[in-house]
Amino acid sequence: MKKAFKFILNTIPRPILIRLSIVVRPILAFLLKGNRFTDPIDGKSFRMFLPYGYGTQRNNVLSPSTLSLERHRLLWLYLQNETDFFTSKEKKKVLHFAPEQEFYKRFKKQTNIDYITTDLLSPLADVKADICNLPFEDNSYDIIFCNHVLEHIPDDTKAMQELYRVLKPGGMGIFQIPQDLSRATTFSDDSIVDQKERAKIFGQYDHVRVYGRDYFDKLRSIGFKVVEEDYTNKISADLVEKYCLAKGEIIPICFK
Repeated sequence: MKKAFKFILNTIPRPILIRLSIVVRPILAFLLKGNRFTDPIDGKSFRMFLPYGYGTQRNNVLSPSTLSLERHRLLWLYLQNETDFFTSKEKKKVLHFAPEQEFYKRFKKQTNIDYITTDLLSPLADVKADICNLPFEDNSYDIIFCNHVLEHIPDDTKAMQELYRVLKPGGMGIFQIPQDLSRATTFSDDSIVDQKERAKIFGQYDHVRVYGRDYFDKLRSIGFKVVEEDYTNKISADLVEKYCLAKGEIIPICFK
């Protein structure tokens, strides 16, 4: 199964995968029913989660029902337990880059947010746009989600500046990235062109860098006030295991 999933991820373009997953997801959820692991996004439980990874595959990380990964479930729990994202009576404008399937329909149904999605390629994007040259006015959005996007962007400084520009003063942005916390500084090397080698080194063939601990300071240099939220330390060990979270993953909570 791991080899099959790795082959699929590395050969089928992401927009096609998104469309195919709509058909495959309910079949997987039915076949893997159980009670060992639970997806907190929809509350469904399974005997196992699926493996995932473009390079090294991780076991029990991909939820069969929502297709969420560790980072998605962690973000959901944070929004649900620590913010008023789902309950605020004041309507907020939300901008979501490269919207994840597990969030898209749920956020679209929320009556307390004005929800706009954007991306260059995603079939779920309302607005096709380049993150380095956004077609939105200054100080437009109360909340911005831009998760696992910046590692794909050659000029991430310009992208961060655009995120800062369109976020309202007092607004919140959550900009998750794949991060190697053992690295003090971010690593990139454009001379590596072989896709298999890039997947091995960067975690995915289309990533242009591996972020280190200096990621948070780079966001601060743009102007953001950054909270490095180690939310798995606020959740019991039993729930970290039950929800298949990545212990120690940091959520970058950014304020303007």
